[in-house]
Amino acid sequence: SGPLKDMDFSVQEGGGPRILHQFTLEPPAVSFRISGEKAGVIDIEPKTGILYINGSLDWETKQVHRLQVESLDGSGKLVKGPYAVTIRVEDINDNPPEFNQTRYFGVVRQNSRPGKPFMYVHATDRDDPTTPHAQLSYSILHHFPNPYAEMLFQIDSATGAISPSRTGSYYLDPQKQDTFTLVVSVKDMAGMTTNAFTSSVDVIIKVRESLWKAPPTIHIKENSTEAHPVNISKVQSNEPDAIYAIFEKEKLPRLPFSISENGDIYVTEPLDREEKDTYTFFVVSKDNKGELVDKPLQIHVIVEDINDNPPVCQKDLTIIEVQENEIGGSNIGTVLATDMDEEDTLNSRLLFEIQSQEPEFPVKNLFYIQKDTGNLHLTGRSLSKRDSAKYFLKVLVSDPAFQTVCDVEVHVIDINDQIPIFEKSDYDSVTLAENIPIGTVILEIQATDGDEPATGSSLIIYQVKEGDPNNTFIIETDSETNRGFVKINKALDFETMPMYNLVINATNPEPLVPGVQYNSSSLTMFKVFVTNVDEPPVFLEPIYSTQVSENIPVNTLIMTVEAYDPEGDSVRVSKIFLKNVQGKYALYIFLQKSYLLVEDGCVVGWWPATCLQQTAGQCFSEQISLCAKSKAFLILHLRDVNDNPPQLAMDNPAFFCYPVSGGERTLIQATDADEHLFHPKFTFSLADEMNTRNNWEISEFNATHAYLSPKHANFEEKEYNVPIILKDSGDPPLDNKVNLKVSICKCSSENSCF
Repeated sequence: SGPLKDMDFSVQEGGGPRILHQFTLEPPAVSFRISGEKAGVIDIEPKTGILYINGSLDWETKQVHRLQVESLDGSGKLVKGPYAVTIRVEDINDNPPEFNQTRYFGVVRQNSRPGKPFMYVHATDRDDPTTPHAQLSYSILHHFPNPYAEMLFQIDSATGAISPSRTGSYYLDPQKQDTFTLVVSVKDMAGMTTNAFTSSVDVIIKVRESLWKAPPTIHIKENSTEAHPVNISKVQSNEPDAIYAIFEKEKLPRLPFSISENGDIYVTEPLDREEKDTYTFFVVSKDNKGELVDKPLQIHVIVEDINDNPPVCQKDLTIIEVQENEIGGSNIGTVLATDMDEEDTLNSRLLFEIQSQEPEFPVKNLFYIQKDTGNLHLTGRSLSKRDSAKYFLKVLVSDPAFQTVCDVEVHVIDINDQIPIFEKSDYDSVTLAENIPIGTVILEIQATDGDEPATGSSLIIYQVKEGDPNNTFIIETDSETNRGFVKINKALDFETMPMYNLVINATNPEPLVPGVQYNSSSLTMFKVFVTNVDEPPVFLEPIYSTQVSENIPVNTLIMTVEAYDPEGDSVRVSKIFLKNVQGKYALYIFLQKSYLLVEDGCVVGWWPATCLQQTAGQCFSEQISLCAKSKAFLILHLRDVNDNPPQLAMDNPAFFCYPVSGGERTLIQATDADEHLFHPKFTFSLADEMNTRNNWEISEFNATHAYLSPKHANFEEKEYNVPIILKDSGDPPLDNKVNLKVSICKCSSENSCF
């Protein structure tokens, strides 16, 4: 309650009668009066001043009621006012959403882009749009049929846009199911409460075949004379505003195809099948943002052949050789030609025909040619070089539209009817030392052949037919003169073969004609006498190798080697001993009347006994050149033994800064001259003497290092001897007691003693 004044009220719609306010009378006023938009339910009690609503207000009918209130005296005259009273009606959620259609129908294309709307549903709500009462949310309640785990369609909850889901974009197929019914629900309160109003509607969707499909393979005849560009096909996207483009699969200098804004595909210039017979490229469709709206389509183009290429002779001149004794009907060769038109078509089918033959002697038609293969044959008789050494043919090669003439020469080849004949039947003998070098020419021989020169019928091949079981000799032929050179092929050996009785034959690489055979005229004799050369002994092995421990005792047997003398002299089994020669160790191999010495990496060699009296400390290569007759090599590997005790390895003396406060430590290192195999780890310990263990302590850091630390702070400024026991891990292990000098000294700013 209160005095009369301007007032605003907010009243929720509905709800029935209620009191809003009570105005108090101020003398001389005795009553109140109200006017304005009372809507038949708003009034004031004149005497008490109670402002009330006698019914329900409706936001959907009127959202604001404007009234005037005034006070009157007893005579009905105005005392105060009028004052404005405004009643604002607040909306409540009292209206369900309503679709603007009782049923919806839509069409979707197969393979449509997921999320791309193809239709909309729309609903309205009469409640206040500024409140959640009229905020609508769409969803799909049911999906008939629903053959997959996921729905084929989806709806935008805010806009009502219906589009294929990813599953739908992949699986929608009018051949399998062409009609779907969706039950679409709409809720107010943004669908966020169970008390929201709900409405639903059926949406009937027809599935149509996709417009976006690759055309069948496109066939284009080559070298077209039409005006270009020429329309060859068309594509169409499921989305009407799609933008089309072409990109190539192959990296070509240029792609002779284009596409228009409405999807028409053009070839932009005449094509040449012989240059390229197929093309493959892709057509894409994009939206105005450059995003793909469909999967790329692969376009195949086949360039069809026309007969635009003449036959081409494979050679400017085809030469065919024919032996005199070839029988009639023999296939003597093939005339080869090609055609660049498409294979296995009539355009590239070639036919062969002999146009002319020169000379036409002894008869006109000595040859015929198989018309489809180009195989050239003799007719009914053999050729004779006495009639003509060459024949010149013109062969006509034709396809259905073109002709070409190929030149052919037929060379008549002399047959091998003459055998090689030696100029001497016996080349006497030769005497050779057994150490003659390999490759030495020991004899020149000569035979002649009456067949045509520089052919396989007249070329002579010499071979040792008898008397050389080990191929000790080889014969090379000068192809221009047919002269033969007998050479040493393997080392001679007087002890195994002191004499050779050689029988040499001469033959041709071409076979002799039937009825002709090689005879004694193609054979010659030759003797070789081998003289002896004194040879040094020979080891059974060129290199000997063994290993011993480094502490092997002197005069220990190391190994046994064997040798033999090529002349058959006896050689005793040799033994190697370790000897001390003038303070140096050397290896000797003892043989009958000789020694083998190895020292300081020098080559092992044979020496007579007088060689031992030379200085052993020199490299023996000079002695080898003076007195060695044969040599072998010995590789002696020394195995390390654990014979070196560990030592301290300290670059600088150890020290601690005075006064000692405790906690300091210094790193010490152990080392060992033995091979690393024997000292993978050292053990550090303090000797039990001179109170060492009371003053110091030692702790291992790693396999080769340890820390030494003072155990207390009561050290004087002087030098201390710290006895340390080092032990390696060899087999057997070696230990060593060493004294480490440790200084306790005043330190400079660089932390060093001064």
